[in-house]
Amino acid sequence: MSEWVEGRIQTVTHWTETLFSIRVEAALPAYRAGQFTRLALWLPGEEGAPERVAHAYSFVNPPAAGYHEFYIVLIPGGRLTPALHRLQPGDSLWLAAQASGFLTAEELPDGDTLWLLSTGTAIGPFLSLLAEGALQPRYARVVLAHGVRFGRELNYQTLIRALQQATPDWLTYVPFVSREPWAEGLSGRIPSALADGRLERVVGAALTPASTVALCGNPQMVRDTLTLLQARGLHKHLRRAPGQICSENYW
Repeated sequence: MSEWVEGRIQTVTHWTETLFSIRVEAALPAYRAGQFTRLALWLPGEEGAPERVAHAYSFVNPPAAGYHEFYIVLIPGGRLTPALHRLQPGDSLWLAAQASGFLTAEELPDGDTLWLLSTGTAIGPFLSLLAEGALQPRYARVVLAHGVRFGRELNYQTLIRALQQATPDWLTYVPFVSREPWAEGLSGRIPSALADGRLERVVGAALTPASTVALCGNPQMVRDTLTLLQARGLHKHLRRAPGQICSENYW
């Protein structure tokens, strides 16, 4: 099988000046919700000759959706994201044929409440997992926390509301905004709200060693949250040593 598959842009959604989503049509092999692949474009190299420039991005869609969607942040001065940001419906790009990643339903350990803690575009794999529907039979409750800098960065609200309406007593969504007041959510960072108990109070549930936690976001959030959770007696989940925490840094 070829390492790369050519895809075509179906739609582009510009959420803000730097946050956007692309929906792609491509004949990819089967993959699992929560996984990621690499997107690539042929761009001029240092010597002028074109070279394939690639970066990893998680699928936002469930695998059965019939399309592949990616949530991307524009990096000013970067090589790949400015070119991705300029794509229009009908344009082509390349996707790695083989998906990767272990932030999947099959790899998450059992627990009572599942806490999905994310920042920025790293909410993508959690939306994929929730839309797939495989989590509901395994956990009594799911908490989806999403941390951003500004309220306008709380995107995919239509999808999140639809998921909540489909499972009103099961899925709790908690947005965090760190750099401006925001009435519909908590202020500050996720680790701080864990440390002072605000997150658990607003959810009405305790995060204990009986819980399962998945972390996906910027490395500082992952490190800080992991330290707090380990102090509470939770441990990283490994195949050779089962625990309660799965994590993935998002750059």
